[in-house]
Amino acid sequence: MSEQHFDREFDYVIVGAGSAGSVLADRLSRDGTHQVLVLEFGGKDNSIFIQMPTAFSIPLNKPRFDWGLHTEPEPGLHDRCLHQARGKVIGGSSSINGMAYVRGSAGDFAEWAERGARGWDYSDVLPYFQRAEDCIYGADDYRGTGGPLGVCNGNNMRNPLYRAFIEAGEQAGYGQTGDYNGYRQEGFCRMDMTVQNGVRASTANAYLKPALKRDNLQLEMHAHTQRVIMEGQRAVGVEYKQHNKFVRVRARKEVILSASAFNSPKLLMLSGIGPAQQLREHGIEVVKDLPGVGENLQDHLEVWVQQRCTQKITLNGWLNPIAQGWIGARWLLTKTGLGASNQFESNGYIRSRAGLQYPDLQYHFLAGAIAYDGSSAVKGHGFQVHLGANKPYSRGRVWLRSADPSDPPRMQFNYLTEEADKQAYRDGLRLTRELFAQPAFDPYRGNEVSPGKEVQTDDEIDDWVARSAETAYHPCGTCRMGEDDMAVVDPECRVRGVENLRVVDSSIMPTVTNGNINAPTIMIGEKAADHILGREPLPPSQADVYYAPSWQAQQREGSPAREAK
Repeated sequence: MSEQHFDREFDYVIVGAGSAGSVLADRLSRDGTHQVLVLEFGGKDNSIFIQMPTAFSIPLNKPRFDWGLHTEPEPGLHDRCLHQARGKVIGGSSSINGMAYVRGSAGDFAEWAERGARGWDYSDVLPYFQRAEDCIYGADDYRGTGGPLGVCNGNNMRNPLYRAFIEAGEQAGYGQTGDYNGYRQEGFCRMDMTVQNGVRASTANAYLKPALKRDNLQLEMHAHTQRVIMEGQRAVGVEYKQHNKFVRVRARKEVILSASAFNSPKLLMLSGIGPAQQLREHGIEVVKDLPGVGENLQDHLEVWVQQRCTQKITLNGWLNPIAQGWIGARWLLTKTGLGASNQFESNGYIRSRAGLQYPDLQYHFLAGAIAYDGSSAVKGHGFQVHLGANKPYSRGRVWLRSADPSDPPRMQFNYLTEEADKQAYRDGLRLTRELFAQPAFDPYRGNEVSPGKEVQTDDEIDDWVARSAETAYHPCGTCRMGEDDMAVVDPECRVRGVENLRVVDSSIMPTVTNGNINAPTIMIGEKAADHILGREPLPPSQADVYYAPSWQAQQREGSPAREAK
């Protein structure tokens, strides 16, 4: 084999400066002994719409910051094609997401370990959540302080509707939890967000920008990675395109893909690693036949249950240009006020039926009735809860459109194609209506706006969900971690059967966690950094976890049994 030409050399080459990639950039360069290169297709994050928390819906829909990906027609959603926003900017999706900080249930990580991700049980990952975190509430057996990532509650639930939601959850028999990211997820609680001193705590702000002060870390923006350069079954570098020029860089130690649940499997396949038949169909030489690449795609859907509000206290009163200008001006001057919050300041986690050991339904409560992008606002005043069935059975896949790296990948989630997923939303809507009927909402409750009282039967609920459900932007699972034939990476994030190549992002999750996935993705970056550097993992936590004592017989603590279906 002839000697390959490279333009530059580094110890580690990281593809993607997103939620995991920025963490790796910091951790791998921290001791100053390794030369690290980070490649990012996007550019700078210096837009007010990224940094001001309440403006997150704007970059979420801007081509400058979003890859602009869409699904194939989804059969379970009346063949709708859903927009799948992914961050095309430093910080990746942590720079355009809703900033919800949700670690997931302890049961999620027990499930990972059971499915072959040895060393990723809750006791193993909790120390890495703590290492990442600078929690405004202080440190304990579950929370951390002094880490890069700021976590707070925005405006501390000053609007009374947030506390009414928590009180309603207690009245309905679910109970409150002091910290859904701590000992007990199940119940109702204030909601955490990745905001620090009124500014978005993206991984670009928390990890990447401070690390770039080091001489041994280099960032290349507007760099579109084309493929991993292989010598046999060993990764030796990366080829990328920048300003219409192709550049080849050698990785003396490892190449690490942190390019998202869509682009990491795409890059593996473009590099000859993936399902052999698919690669051959596109004229790609097979380096390693890994049939699991691109499979196991998962996501969360959510629907919005909206009520009119009888008091003029909701966010709907702040949607006019003058009010929004005031919010922006205050934030620019003081980094306080409504601009300093994502507006999701209380939340809840419940089990949809008896027989589930830990929650499968998630609520984000909003003291307004409005879509993410500012459209579909209720006239007058209203409030809403975002309802998500968070442990889906449906699975999809990502596959190549062509062998051209500039072509976006194809993807289909097969949302709601499993009956159990439909049933979770039927149960979820009925339980949500019961929640809004509690006395805590008596001073505020008007009529139901969405889905409306006419939606009652299973078929009517199914149709409403299929018409109105949107992605919660939590794609994962396409380079699944494990040890069986369909696993793509091993428990140390190494691509199976390939040397010097790892995947470190949400694509390695065996199953989607119960909640928003940015916090677990950051944790993955933290833990993978120790594996890459050959360090001993942090000592496992001895902290206890909560499971409802009567979970087999009761759907909630204070309720009679609901039959398991």
